[in-house]
Amino acid sequence: MITAQNVCRHELIGLPVRVHASSNRTQTGITGVVCGESKQMLEICAGDRILRVAKKFATFDLHLPDDTRVRVDGSVLVMQPEKRISMRIRN
Repeated sequence: MITAQNVCRHELIGLPVRVHASSNRTQTGITGVVCGESKQMLEICAGDRILRVAKKFATFDLHLPDDTRVRVDGSVLVMQPEKRISMRIRN
């Protein structure tokens, strides 16, 4: 189950997202659904457009299935999605 504590270890595709802040001011405020992800970029479907946002320079607000909203620093997400999902988090 995806929670605020383990969101960085889960699949992000399909989650509603809002770009809270970005070094590229034109990207701040973009809202949509995560439709793709690579090591460096997050692809956001906003209406009929697919917008690519660099993870390293942005902060994202993710809306989880249980109606929780989580703010994630994109630099934490910079790695291949398949490696991020399988990594272990130390307590």
